Amino acid sequence: MKKVVMALTNVDHYLEHPERKTGVWLEEAATFYEVLTKAGYEVVFASTNGGAIPVDPASTPVSGDIRKTVESEGFQKGMKESVPFSQIHPQDYAAVYFCGGHGAMWDFPKNETLISLAEAIYGAGGWIASVCHGEAGLVNLKAPDGTPLVKGKKINGFTNEEERLNGTDQLVPLSPEDELRKDGAQFVKGDPYTEFAVEDQRFITGQNPMSIRKVSEMLVQALQNKEQ
Repeated sequence: MKKVVMALTNVDHYLEHPERKTGVWLEEAATFYEVLTKAGYEVVFASTNGGAIPVDPASTPVSGDIRKTVESEGFQKGMKESVPFSQIHPQDYAAVYFCGGHGAMWDFPKNETLISLAEAIYGAGGWIASVCHGEAGLVNLKAPDGTPLVKGKKINGFTNEEERLNGTDQLVPLSPEDELRKDGAQFVKGDPYTEFAVEDQRFITGQNPMSIRKVSEMLVQALQNKEQ
């Protein structure tokens, strides 16, 4: 059974506002890890620089079930010892998952190593999944002919409306929703801060933290269907 790579941010603060801390949204990493490992998949933690992954302080209050995952040996090890993207061999992976947290908006969109990794996994018939601000990792993906990889596909993630409601629309470096629309994606969405996820042409994308379990379960189902 192939492995799945979980792409995580190394950015621990808003780059233009160093006093404002950010990082990975904890539930989006822990729930994905829980669901995929329970289904028998190996989840490899990866990041730009490797090493320890910063966690957004606002995301640390989690429910009891998620807390068990967070405190598990495997999750703790992954968060402390992530592998640099440059050491990931795409042929070994069935899917790449772009984990959210505001930090991803700074180090995902222009990371050529991560972009090439995702394009290679998808090009070999693998899946691309994302949730919330992980959608920033979809912005510059290209098909072999140079067209945006999201063109014509149903995609979603943290919406402009949710960013405004969160009070961060003037603090972030880009609007992934706007960029994905420009690239020809069919950006679909549910109500703010409610579970919503969509699958289309080997893309599985979720709108916000409330959507991570659904995204994870949809990816497991897709991978299992391929293996049958």
